[in-house]
Amino acid sequence: MAVIGGLAMLLLAGPSAQAQQDNQLVPQASAKNQVSHPKPSARQKQAGKPGQNHAIKQEAANETRVAQATKTESAKTPHQLILQVNSNEPAMMNLALNNATNVAQYYHDLGEAVSIEVVTFGPGLHMLRDDTSPVKPRIEVLAMSHPEISFKACGNTRDNMRKAENQDINLIPQATVVKSGVVRVMELQEQGWSYVKP
Repeated sequence: MAVIGGLAMLLLAGPSAQAQQDNQLVPQASAKNQVSHPKPSARQKQAGKPGQNHAIKQEAANETRVAQATKTESAKTPHQLILQVNSNEPAMMNLALNNATNVAQYYHDLGEAVSIEVVTFGPGLHMLRDDTSPVKPRIEVLAMSHPEISFKACGNTRDNMRKAENQDINLIPQATVVKSGVVRVMELQEQGWSYVKP
């Protein structure tokens, strides 16, 4: 009879003992879950809130608009280039014209404004002299196809050539006289123009 009573106690206590054992396992499983799935940070919780998501999306949209506006503004600002020619070498003159043509075409393809000045002084004035220019026909064509390219002749150099040669120095029609070619280059640089000497 005592044996039967003991068995009955075991049977009755069995489910309760099993439940206790299960309860001890559950916290261990829960601890494992915490390691493999950490709780979200406070920032992640805030980012998950609907109002916060909207604010983050709005900020990203504003940054995109600012970047686009900056790009548009730079496209509206004309690019400005000075090309100096102070040599009577046809190769140097042609190099300056090549550079002017390439830069003009590059920005034309982008749909952006550009201004290019070819400034001549010293022996480079021969580039714009009507009687001695080795590139006169090329300048005529270039001036028609690229009005953003202009040609400046140094007035000081022209006066000195007039005195030395004892004759008038006629320039090609595309040339404009400035008082001093060097001063013109300097002043344009002070205004933010980029400077290149071929």
